[in-house]
Amino acid sequence: MDAAMVTALAALIAGPLTAAAAMYGTRGANRAAREGNAVTGLSTLTNELQEERKELRTELAAVRAELAAERAENARLRQLVQSLGGQP
Repeated sequence: MDAAMVTALAALIAGPLTAAAAMYGTRGANRAAREGNAVTGLSTLTNELQEERKELRTELAAVRAELAAERAENARLRQLVQSLGGQP
């Protein structure tokens, strides 16, 4: 075998190996990007859920205050009915 033949064989062997290594490396990079996107997406979802929960707690506090006011009004009206001689 002369030097030209060895060089040609080396090129034939190195080409597919280089392509396989590039595909494997790209696949690893893609997986890392997907995992990064998943973590970012989870973080965003968590933030959105926490904001929604905060808004719902505020809304619940307002509804509870409204209910307390209506119960107080109901008690006042019952007392007024009783003072006028009726039964609630």
